[in-house]
Amino acid sequence: MIRVILPTHLQRLAGTGREVRLQVAGEVTQRTILDALEASYPPLRGTIRDQLSQKRRPFIRFFACGQDVSLDSPDDLLPAGIAEGTEIFMIVGAMAGG
Repeated sequence: MIRVILPTHLQRLAGTGREVRLQVAGEVTQRTILDALEASYPPLRGTIRDQLSQKRRPFIRFFACGQDVSLDSPDDLLPAGIAEGTEIFMIVGAMAGG
């Protein structure tokens, strides 16, 4: 089971709590996690990544094991802790400004 933390606005949109658990078939990558998330929670389609290009939306960041993986290839394998469910994949709504 993959554990994913969602920002508040996506929790409300999906009707979930802070953490969701997903079943991911095959390799665990950003793409497979987001595919499973969008399949389980259809209101999230197009909110985290563009539906056509599949690129991450601006101001959305991904963290795995405390590392920002937002700019990594969506097909790169994520750390074993994410795949094992001992670590959490975090989707964070970034803020602009300072």
